[in-house]
Amino acid sequence: MTVQILHLADPHFGGAADIRQIEALEQMLPDLRPDVIAITGDLTLRARHGEFQRARAFTNHAARMAPVHVIPGNHDVQWWRRPLIPFGKDAIYRKYRRYFGDDLAPALTVAGAGGGGGALLAGALTAHGMAWGSMTWKLRDLAVKGHLPRSQMERVKALFAAAPAELARVLVLHHNVLRGDISRRMGLVRWRQAQRRILESGTDVVLCAHDHQEGADTLEGRVVVSTAGTLSTRSRGGRPGSFNFVTIDRASVQITFFRWEAERGKFKPSDTMAFARPNQKAQEARVSVAS
Repeated sequence: MTVQILHLADPHFGGAADIRQIEALEQMLPDLRPDVIAITGDLTLRARHGEFQRARAFTNHAARMAPVHVIPGNHDVQWWRRPLIPFGKDAIYRKYRRYFGDDLAPALTVAGAGGGGGALLAGALTAHGMAWGSMTWKLRDLAVKGHLPRSQMERVKALFAAAPAELARVLVLHHNVLRGDISRRMGLVRWRQAQRRILESGTDVVLCAHDHQEGADTLEGRVVVSTAGTLSTRSRGGRPGSFNFVTIDRASVQITFFRWEAERGKFKPSDTMAFARPNQKAQEARVSVAS
């Protein structure tokens, strides 16, 4: 069983989007042939209708190549409307839902190459606008930081527990769960609690973003974390834009960074990081019990 995931994020359609990168990726999709395309939030810059429309056009194009899994990021939330509606949060997601549907944390099962396996991608909503759970004492964090509620991870944990044993469990969220190398910032408030909930959920791989710097690592050596960079002009530290290509098989997870070469006008695969699947023994135990 092998599952290949094209993992991208933060295109920021609008004033910050790098259209050359977007169009180059659109042209590459038929050659990449992923099993699924995961877009982990911040499709827009200011949550405007025109930005969502361009993002919708991009996802519609991508869906001709492979199933697309999308979740909102903090830039996709009309957080400024939250103070005006103290008894409900529907308004802050209204535009996102208009273009991408009512489910803010969708689940998607995809088959892997060769049959006999695949992956379950389960979304978790971390972009809540001006919410108590996301507040810090720093003004710069206003509507930027995210939080991972218990209810979100209980739902994900139940989905993973009920899924066929041979499926890889992939958690999809927007905010980075590991500290950024350049920014030195965590995307989530109460990040230790969030990490603990992820570790307890049965997750094999996390797909996240938000920090605008690509990365690959493990959470306490037990869960592989793919952090996507950005396809916008707002790359961290002047780094080139990038996306990740995640390959999951029975024994390992490999993450290849495709980085933008502006002079050539194309993305080029660069370094690949490989990790053993830490939860493989538990998965084999599930298979044994199921059989």
